[in-house]
Amino acid sequence: MKRTCAMCPEEMPIMARSHARACSPRCRKALSRARKTSLPAELTTRDRWVRRAADKAPLTTAGRAASSTNPRTWNTHKDAAASTAGVGLGFVLSDEDNIVCLDLDHCINPLTGRLAPWAAAIVRDAGATYVEVSPSGGGLHIWGRANVRQGRRIRRLDGTAVEIYGTGRYIAMTGRRHGNAPSILADLSAVVSKLTA
Repeated sequence: MKRTCAMCPEEMPIMARSHARACSPRCRKALSRARKTSLPAELTTRDRWVRRAADKAPLTTAGRAASSTNPRTWNTHKDAAASTAGVGLGFVLSDEDNIVCLDLDHCINPLTGRLAPWAAAIVRDAGATYVEVSPSGGGLHIWGRANVRQGRRIRRLDGTAVEIYGTGRYIAMTGRRHGNAPSILADLSAVVSKLTA
């Protein structure tokens, strides 16, 4: 199975060690810097940021309605973070790359802060990738890379749900990293395949 670099979409060199995550010294250095910041560079360097209203509607930095399918309503991370419109930030998923988000609802126990076993298994399967607590405080957003062209909502038997998005949506961002999650995006193809099988 071919592996890709954790920082860029390049294929890993044939001679790379099995635990190597970067394809070059440049990417290795970038990964090291990314681990020290909260949000992954793979997200903050893309001009796909919006603000979000209290009702989760996407907003431009000027406070007008934004769209998850209209790039003219998106902005840089720097400009979106500096804006006071709405209540927070959002990142737009686009088909120009393979960035995806797994949205796990109602998986954090409000009394103990512990993950439900089903969610802990998904986080474990995702590996070293950026995971943040959702705006509600009771869910998680697992960020990574996979080929997801159509969003999916997978309802579990216990009534909880896992949503998988890759394009045409925006995800509310909090910057509240879950546990020791690194600020990088891992390949989530295997996790997505397992959830959608």
